[in-house]
Amino acid sequence: MRENRQLQATISGRVQGVGFRFFVIHCARRLGLTGWVRNLANGGVEVVAEGSPEALAELLAELQQGPPGGWVRDVQAQWRAATDAYEDFCVVPTSYS
Repeated sequence: MRENRQLQATISGRVQGVGFRFFVIHCARRLGLTGWVRNLANGGVEVVAEGSPEALAELLAELQQGPPGGWVRDVQAQWRAATDAYEDFCVVPTSYS
């Protein structure tokens, strides 16, 4: 069995007001991932997801495409060891820092 990993991604482009967070939730839950998604004050979206490397790679590919109506300019991704701190995948409050 492969060890779970964590993907932290920051997405820029037209990613707020187009259902991006709910698109991410749908993809993450379909892939069996845990973690969260939130809007950022700078207009971007941040995602932290944990699960199998294969499922995370598929999520990353989905993030690079985005939902209909959205436009992804860039995705900055960092990989880490999983923390196993999450039970589900959800929206968390916007970060204003």
